[in-house]
Amino acid sequence: MSPKTWMNTNRLRRLCWLSCAAALLSVLPQSGFAQIDGAAIYRGHCAACHDNSAVTRAPSPETLRALSVESALRSLESGTMKQQGSSLSDLERRAVAEFLTGKKIGQEAAPSTVGMCADRKDLFSLSGAAWNGWGADLSNSRFQPPSQAGLTPSQVPRLRLKWAFAFPGTFVAYGQPSVVGGRVFVPSANRTVYALNAQTGCIYWSFVSDAPSRTAITIAALPGTKDRYAAFFGDQRANAYGLDAATGQLLWKVQVDSHPRAKIVGGLAYFDGRIFVPVTAGEEAPAMDSHYECCSARGAIVALDARTGSQIWKTYTISEEPRAMGKNAAGAQMWGPSGASIWSAPTIDIETNLIYAGTGDNFSPPATDTSDAVIAFHTETGQVAWVKQLTRADVFNMACEAGPSKASCPENAGPDFDLGCSPILLKLTNGKRALLVGQKSGMIHALDPDHNGEVLWQFRAGHGGALGGIQWGSASDGQKIYVAISDIGFRRKEFTTGQKLLLDPTAGGGLLALDVATGEQVWAAPPPSCADRPNCSPAQSAAVSAIAGVVFSGSVDGHLRAYSAIDGTVIWDIDTAQEYRTVNGLTARGGSMDGPGPVIVNGMLYVNSGYGGWGGLPGNVLLAFSVDGE
Repeated sequence: MSPKTWMNTNRLRRLCWLSCAAALLSVLPQSGFAQIDGAAIYRGHCAACHDNSAVTRAPSPETLRALSVESALRSLESGTMKQQGSSLSDLERRAVAEFLTGKKIGQEAAPSTVGMCADRKDLFSLSGAAWNGWGADLSNSRFQPPSQAGLTPSQVPRLRLKWAFAFPGTFVAYGQPSVVGGRVFVPSANRTVYALNAQTGCIYWSFVSDAPSRTAITIAALPGTKDRYAAFFGDQRANAYGLDAATGQLLWKVQVDSHPRAKIVGGLAYFDGRIFVPVTAGEEAPAMDSHYECCSARGAIVALDARTGSQIWKTYTISEEPRAMGKNAAGAQMWGPSGASIWSAPTIDIETNLIYAGTGDNFSPPATDTSDAVIAFHTETGQVAWVKQLTRADVFNMACEAGPSKASCPENAGPDFDLGCSPILLKLTNGKRALLVGQKSGMIHALDPDHNGEVLWQFRAGHGGALGGIQWGSASDGQKIYVAISDIGFRRKEFTTGQKLLLDPTAGGGLLALDVATGEQVWAAPPPSCADRPNCSPAQSAAVSAIAGVVFSGSVDGHLRAYSAIDGTVIWDIDTAQEYRTVNGLTARGGSMDGPGPVIVNGMLYVNSGYGGWGGLPGNVLLAFSVDGE
C-alpha cells in the first residue's frame, strides 16, 4: 500500500508541519506537570504525524526520547516547531516536552567536560592532508586522491574503530565532518559545532549556533589577515557563520534570507575571497496544514564577503516574486510561484567563473522553468548564465502525500523529483567537460557546462520517488561515476489498533558504476540483505565517497560497506547500528546512514551514524576508523 493511500484513513486527525530536515532537528518536548497531561496533549496535537513517521517523515515517539528536554522545549518555543507550539500554553509546552523525552526540565546534567584536549592552544594551519567541505574539492567529486587519502585498497579490510564521539541530546547525526589541519570540524543537530583532534577525538573547542546545523564546514584562510583561518557553515534559520578555525571565536553571523521557513542545508563553498551560500525554502511540509498560506519561499544563492560576512549579491532561483493566487478550500490565501530550493553545496568552475547548483520542485503554482534544474550563476555578479531543467511542471508539497486534507495540494501535482545532489564537474578523456548530477527521479544526467547544459547522456539508475532515486550524492574518480540508489519502500503491517507503515526490507538499495564519457554501466552491486534487524531497509540514500580503487556507501540498515571500484565486490562491511562508549564520556548509538557520506583523510575514515526521520534508525555518533584501529 502506498503512503498516499494509507494516509487517507481517518487515523490522521491533525497535522504537524514537518519537513524531513525539520523533523530531524526540531522535536516536540515533554512535560511532567501533574496538573497537565502531556500524553493527552501529544495524542491531540502531535500523534497524527509522529505516530506515522514513515509517511510524514517526522521522528517517531521512540526516536524523540533521545532529545534533551530543553532542546524539545526550545523547539516549541522559538525553533522549527514554533507554529505548533504557539497553540499551546507555556505549561502545556513543558508538559509535552517532558512526556516525549521522559526527562524533567532543569534536572539534566550539566554539559560534560570529559574529552577536552590537554593543549587547546595547538597551532592550526591548512597544511597536511584534508577533506575540506562537502565534496572534497571545488568540483564536488567526493573522490580523495592517494596523496590525501593515505589508504590503499589492501588496507581497507583492516579498518577498525579507533574512537567514537557522541552528539548529546539528539537522534540524528547528519552533519558531514571536514578534516583540515589535523582537526575534524563537524556540526550537529544539538546546535553545537565541534573542532576535534583528528587522531584522538578530543575537543579543541565548541560553538553553539542559533539553530541546528547540518552543513559541511568549509575552512579557508581569512582574506586580509596573516595566518588566520575561518570555518564557514550555516544553520536551520538561514544564518551563515564565520568562526575562527583555531579558537571557535565568532567572527561574523548574517541571516541570508528573512523568510521564516528559509534554511541552509547544503555546504557553503569558498572561492576567491567569497563564501557562496545555498538557500533552501522549507515549505513542503507546512502545506499539510490547510490553513497555512502556501507558499512564498524561494531558493537562492548568496555571495558573502568571507572576511566580514557582508552580502555581495543574492540571486533567487525564481526571479518572480510570489503573488496572491486565490484561496484554497479551507479559505487560506495561496501564493506562488515558490520553491526551487538548493539542497546541496554549489560547485565552482574556476575555468569559467561559474557556480552550478541543482534545485528542487515548486511548492505551489505556477510552475517555473528553474525547478528540478541545474542553474549556472556568474561568480562575480550572480547573474544567471544558463538553466537546464530536467523535470518540467513538478509542483508538489506534502499535502498531496500525507495530509487528510489536500486543500493546498496543487492540481496535477508533480512527482517530487528534486535534485538533492551537488553537480560533479570533471574533464573527459576526449577533452570535453561534463557536469554529472543525480536526481530523485532515479536518473543520472551528464550535461555539457560549455554548451548551456546540453545533455550528453542520461541513465536510469533507480525507480525514483519522494524518498527514492539518487538522494544526496555520487562520487567520481574521473573514469567512472559511482551511484547509490535509495528507492526507500514501505509496507503495511496490521495491528489490533489499526495499520502502520514500516520500512520495506525488500525495497531499495544498490550501487552502480557508470562510464563518465558514455553513461554505460560498468558494473552493478546488488542491494544489501536486510533481514538481521526489525524495520530495516537496504536503501542506500547517503552520499557516496571514493578513493583510488574503493567506493564507500552507507545504508539505511546502518551498515557502511566498501566496494571494489573494479567490479563492485564488497571488501569491507561494518555494522554501525550499535552502542558506543565515546571519547567525550557519553554513551552513543549508531543507526541509519542518510545524508552525509564518509570522509577519508591521512589513513583514517570518519563517518556519522544515525538518522531518525521517516522511520529510520536513530543515532548520534561520529565514528573514526583507522588501519587495525591504530
